[in-house]
Amino acid sequence: MPRSRSPLVASLLGLRGNGRACVYTEPMWGLSMMLVLPYASVFMLALGVHDQQIGLLATISMLSQVVFGLLSGVITDKLGRRLTTAVFDVIAWSIPCLIWAFAQNFWYFLVASVINGAWQVTQNSWDCLLVEDVDRSELTKVYSLIKVAAEFSALFAPIAAVLVSQFGLVPAVRILYVNAFIIMTAKIVILYRWSTETEIGCLRRDQTRGVSAWRLLAEYRGVLGIIVASKGTIFSLTIAAIVGAVALVNGTFWQVVISQRLLVPDPLLPFFPMIRSLLSVLFFFTLIPWLTHDKHLKHPTMWGFLVYLAGQMLLVVIPAPEGSIGWSTYALLGLCLVLDAFGAGILFMLAESLVALHVDRDERSRVMAIQRTCVMLVTAPFGWISGWLSGIDRTWPFILTSALLALGVVVTARYWVTTHSEPVPMV
Repeated sequence: MPRSRSPLVASLLGLRGNGRACVYTEPMWGLSMMLVLPYASVFMLALGVHDQQIGLLATISMLSQVVFGLLSGVITDKLGRRLTTAVFDVIAWSIPCLIWAFAQNFWYFLVASVINGAWQVTQNSWDCLLVEDVDRSELTKVYSLIKVAAEFSALFAPIAAVLVSQFGLVPAVRILYVNAFIIMTAKIVILYRWSTETEIGCLRRDQTRGVSAWRLLAEYRGVLGIIVASKGTIFSLTIAAIVGAVALVNGTFWQVVISQRLLVPDPLLPFFPMIRSLLSVLFFFTLIPWLTHDKHLKHPTMWGFLVYLAGQMLLVVIPAPEGSIGWSTYALLGLCLVLDAFGAGILFMLAESLVALHVDRDERSRVMAIQRTCVMLVTAPFGWISGWLSGIDRTWPFILTSALLALGVVVTARYWVTTHSEPVPMV
């Protein structure tokens, strides 16, 4: 049998069971949430929500995620990975999509943000469903496939552009949110049908049957001790927190700055995430595997922070056009997308993989819950801070992300800790 040219392609074709169910349904994000996310912040602005309020919503959403994240381990163990994923996907995505579709002011978005925080429960359960029955040596490939699947989702962005061009921003986004409700609900049903409960999930469900949630939460103290005692885990969580804070700011205000300051027309907004995603996929099949071919990950992490930092700084210094946007501005934004695609792509994969590789297999759900809670507590204030900064000058949130990425360079260079003892091939 001829060998596949790409390890990722071989892994994709070789997936079975829950790994295949999770990876193969992931592109449905492209026909649901990925169509509407490029317009989320601009949609709020169009309905009279201010920059500071948008930042506040990001922080409130993160705090809601902290609460649900803390409970996620208990819920995942009690209900099982498969059922938890189905139930809380409906709560976290289907219901908020309907609220967003008919939103009129800040308060609608506030309610939806609080409910949407429940996605941290399903993030935990889905993560366990994805990896618990996968061989350890395949973990980084599986996470890379998830990233690639999510990036390919952006190929559907022109659908959103056509709708906005035909119907205008607000009506088109309302249609997109209704569509997201339908497709996400279908994704939930298909994943539940194709998946099975994991071996560890069955064991934990039996172990926690009849045990109160309060007692299970009290046991977190022992899990927290495991995390604190590990220098590798503390280092990887620091990296994850920096990457998470930068992602929060970019996800909230990148589209705002190119729309309001650089005057990119509304119908063109979804093409920028699409191009970034395609570039990220290209890097995942070319440059990133070459950089991450063995267990020595310090240099790839440094490269990720430095390149991402260059992209954020370039966005800050692009001059605001006088009148309509020109080709020079588009060219500079294109360079930003190249730098961001590589930097964000490799850092996402490394941050997720390093944290996952260090988790105790039998305590994955509770350890991941504590880890994500810690990361979210650190990143939560950056939503409000970036909203306040954007209200002063729309480039200032990206001065903040530049500072965070520079901190990532320092932390990586000075405090690097090997987070696993055995060689684990990367992409």
